[in-house]
Amino acid sequence: MPIYALDDQIPQIHPTAYISPEAVIIGSVTIGAHSSIWPGAVLRGDDGAILIGDRTSIQDNSVLHTTPMDHTTVGDDCVVGHIVHLEGCIIENNCLIGNASMVLHRSRIRAGAIVAANSVVLYDIDVPEGALAAGSPAVIKPGRARRADIEMAAASYVERAARFHRGLRRID
Repeated sequence: MPIYALDDQIPQIHPTAYISPEAVIIGSVTIGAHSSIWPGAVLRGDDGAILIGDRTSIQDNSVLHTTPMDHTTVGDDCVVGHIVHLEGCIIENNCLIGNASMVLHRSRIRAGAIVAANSVVLYDIDVPEGALAAGSPAVIKPGRARRADIEMAAASYVERAARFHRGLRRID
């Protein structure tokens, strides 16, 4: 797995985190305990910091980046689906960011909220706790997120990461 320091910016990865051999981690990136970064994901902390909490999955082919003014933060117990783009935003604890969605600069996804698949959360949007943001651009639907679904998905990726730690081996 390519993990790169950039000048004095050195990734900090908890020893229990699972990083796929095909993921790329660059610069100012912190990854918490029991989190997982899956194949093709790129976390590029060159302009600012990327902070990933505990028990959070960043799934296949997702891209996380920052701006010089806006770091990217993903809290604890989050699921960031396949092909997601996060840039200069804050994802609080217990959130689900659906496949192929985008959350942009200075937006904040509050605890227990969901961004539906293929949705675009534009600049400076605040998605309230427990809400669903759906569409392009996203429309906020208060109280539509089901926290139990998020918790189940996050727990399944902690288990999956443990399985990959134990059993993944290259055979070519």
